[in-house]
Amino acid sequence: MAAGQPPAKRRRRDPALRIEEITAATERVIAERGIEGLTHRAVAAEAGVPLGATTYHFATKDDLIAAALRRSVDRFGAYLDEWVARRPGLTAEQCAVLLADAVLPPDDGPERDQQMVEFELYVAAMRRPALREIAEEHHRLSVRALAHYADADTAEAAGAALMGVSLRALAAPVPPTRAEIERVLLRILVPNPALGAREEGEQ
Repeated sequence: MAAGQPPAKRRRRDPALRIEEITAATERVIAERGIEGLTHRAVAAEAGVPLGATTYHFATKDDLIAAALRRSVDRFGAYLDEWVARRPGLTAEQCAVLLADAVLPPDDGPERDQQMVEFELYVAAMRRPALREIAEEHHRLSVRALAHYADADTAEAAGAALMGVSLRALAAPVPPTRAEIERVLLRILVPNPALGAREEGEQ
């Protein structure tokens, strides 16, 4: 620095941006290493920030997990809102067909990583009661979207089925085929006249 020149001002970082960078890095670490491999040091290295920055904003590992879960659920909600807005008049049959297309992740890539992170975080809530309300919001968002195309009970059943099918698609040695998923969704979403007749006969 030349004589007589004022000292350069340190550039202040936007705290909100720093938090977003750390949270996004947390998701990437989980995608690569799972919850077991998540540490402040790994997140700091992934985000390219000092270790002290992660511990300053997120005191514990559970704080990192909660932030990542919140980010994941918010992203999922925005995706569902857009999905419904683009398909306002679907019949139950059409909904089942399109959901079957949407639920299967690709063999590799960012979309599959994102789904794996979502389930890692969802399972983490089993042992962390403080996360359960955020995790449950994931299911409520699915049911809210499905309620545009089915009654409340059917939407609840379809939401649970989608969760199970998605998990199986990621974890099974041979994932379900698209046709298998479509049959499951059609069975749930489309009224079954035979079932209705049986219920009437039992009354």
